[in-house]
Order: sequence, then C-alpha cells, then structure tokens
Amino acid sequence: MEVETVLAPVDGSEAAMEAFEYAVAVAERYGAEVHALHVLGEAASRGLETGDVDDEDVAALSEEVMEAAREIAGETPITHSSAYGFSSSRLTQHPGSVILDAADEVAADFIVLPRQPVTGDPDATIEKAAQYVLAYATQPVLSV
Repeated sequence: MEVETVLAPVDGSEAAMEAFEYAVAVAERYGAEVHALHVLGEAASRGLETGDVDDEDVAALSEEVMEAAREIAGETPITHSSAYGFSSSRLTQHPGSVILDAADEVAADFIVLPRQPVTGDPDATIEKAAQYVLAYATQPVLSV
C-alpha cells in the first residue's frame, strides 16, 4: 500500500489529539505527510454563520489547535485546513461529510480519527463522525 497523505481531523479534543498521534505514526511509517483538518463544532459553525461568534476568536482557536498538531508532528510534514462541521443552509453538511470531502480534496490515502463518542464532550465534534466515515470512506480508516 502506498500512502502519501494521511488525513487527521482535529477539533481540539483530547481524543482527536490522541488520534492525531496515530496519524503521525502512520505518516512516518509510509514517509507521508499529515493533513490536519480542523473541524469546527456546531456552536462555532452556526455562530459564524449568524455573526454571533467573532471570526477572530475562531481563527485564534484554530491556530491553537494547529500549533498543538505541529508540536505532535515534530519533523513529519504537515499541512492544514479548517472546515465548518455544520451548516444551517446545507442540511447534508455534518462532520462526517466534511471529513470525507476534505479527504477527496487533499487526495488522502488514509484517514485517522477518534472512535464513536467516548467522552461525551459536546465540543468533540469528530468523535460523532467516526461511524459515518468508517461506513463511507473509500480510503483505509483507522479509528482509535
């Protein structure tokens, strides 16, 4: 199997950052890069759409999450992007679909994400997407 890009969705939760460590290990094993996708939770996504949440605050949060990801990645090459996990105008937009769309956009060969909800943390957006991604991804998926 050839792996050039490992997609690792992150939301700042402990479970997502632990899964990110696995993504880095997979990337190191295959000499690949990691693409960190910061998936914004429902409150941030809807708040940005309505103007109730300041985009500078969300940008600062995203940079915080990406800084933690860069620290974990060490010497492993990393790229990153952000996406709304939810939309009030696109009912089919949810964390699972956002992750799969990003996987296609970055030509990911492998996806690593946390398991279906284990923490119950309402901000742990990605955990809620695991089952969907496992069911519909065309790439190999490691759910940890």
